[in-house]
Amino acid sequence: MAKFFSSKKIDIPIIPDGGKLRKKSKGFMGEFKKFVLRGNVLELAVGVIVGGAFQVIVNSLVNDVMMPVVSLFTRGVDFSDWYIVLGAVERMTREEAQKLGLPIVSYGNFIAAVVNFFIMAFVVFLIVKAINRVMDAGKKEEAPAAPTTKKCVYCKSEINIKATRCPNCTSELDSEETEEAEEPEVKNSEK
Repeated sequence: MAKFFSSKKIDIPIIPDGGKLRKKSKGFMGEFKKFVLRGNVLELAVGVIVGGAFQVIVNSLVNDVMMPVVSLFTRGVDFSDWYIVLGAVERMTREEAQKLGLPIVSYGNFIAAVVNFFIMAFVVFLIVKAINRVMDAGKKEEAPAAPTTKKCVYCKSEINIKATRCPNCTSELDSEETEEAEEPEVKNSEK
C-alpha cells in the first residue's frame, strides 16, 4: 500500500532575487511584507505625509490671507453665532441651552465649513495650476508626426502611405497619382 503522507519536513524553495537568494515568504507575515514593500504602498505613504504637511500650508493661506479678505465682504459676521435651539420657548444663548441639555442646530458652523471648503478648493486649484504651468514650461513641444496614410485616387479610402496597390479597390497606385488626387480636394474645399 502506498504511503500518501510523510512525516518528513519539506524545504521551502529558494527563489533568486536580484542576485540574492532568499527563502520564499510563507504565511500571513510573508504576505504582509510583500504587500508593504510594493511601490504603490510606499508612494501612498509618502503622499499622505506630504499631504499632511501641505494641509498646514493651505490652512495658513486660507485662515491668514483669504479669510481676512472675505471678512471685508461679510463685515466681520461670525457664522458660529447662527444657531437654533430646538425645544426652547424663548431665545437663549448657546451656553444656556447646553446647560439645559437642549439640542442645538448650528447651521452657521455648517455655512462656515462650506465657505472654508470652497476657499480651500479654490486655493488648491490655483496652486496646482501654477505647478502645472511650471512643469509644462520645461517640456519641449513635439513635432507633428509624419503622415502614415494616404487616400486612394479611385475609391478615396485611407490606405498605408507605402502601399502600391489599394487593398479595397485593388487599383495600382503611383506616388504621383496620390499627390494629384489630394490637390483637387483642396481646391474643392476652397470654393
